[in-house]
Amino acid sequence: MNATARRMTALGRAELTLLGRNKNNLFIALLMPLMMIFVLRSTLAQMGQEELPMGMAGATLIGGTGLVLVLVVYMGLTSALVARREELVLKRLRTGEATDLEILGGAALPSAAIALLQCAVLTVGGTLVLDVPAPRRPDLLVLGLLASILLLAGLAAATTAITRNVESAGLTTLPFFLISAMGSGLMVPRDLLPDLAASITELLPFTGVMEFVRAGWLGVGDTQDLVTATLSTLAWGVLTVFAVQKWFRWEPRR
Repeated sequence: MNATARRMTALGRAELTLLGRNKNNLFIALLMPLMMIFVLRSTLAQMGQEELPMGMAGATLIGGTGLVLVLVVYMGLTSALVARREELVLKRLRTGEATDLEILGGAALPSAAIALLQCAVLTVGGTLVLDVPAPRRPDLLVLGLLASILLLAGLAAATTAITRNVESAGLTTLPFFLISAMGSGLMVPRDLLPDLAASITELLPFTGVMEFVRAGWLGVGDTQDLVTATLSTLAWGVLTVFAVQKWFRWEPRR
């Protein structure tokens, strides 16, 4: 294990310990995704089975995967980074050997691991319990999950720039959650949206990676959709890196 990996692992372990002591972040990471999946299932139950390509159970798994990623990685990590900033932890870490990227990456490791574990449980549970066919393209599903984590971690870091304290993190992360839930196929499958609305939602940050998650479950549909999803994800990734480099704050506002 090289020095970078050792430092990131050490930072990840420390962040995981702090996460275990924070009841609010634990709730977001462990219980809120489960609650939202039940809400999602109730919403989908009101739709006709013929409108859902994989039926209600399949749509629940696809949307539930997106909900887990947004709640655990984006919302949870935003709160964690703001808390570490306000406690001057990030400022102290920058005086050591770790680079800025290692600090942010180490902070994101616990959220990423929890999200991947919950997505794995959803996948296995859905296949065995809900009798949903196994993902037809697991390679695309894994690619979508990894891309989601990288993009959401960057967006979380960028969102801290407008988040003054931990208490306000719920408000600053809410717009992205609502937009993604309604427009990126989490709560409402994009197939059910009018053509114009579906075209507009292609431009949303989370739509591209969710297209890979969906393709992983259903198999490759339209290759053009995956190309568009790739370009959209890359564009948002570049914008996110720029935003973090320009506006991320390592210490509290004074």
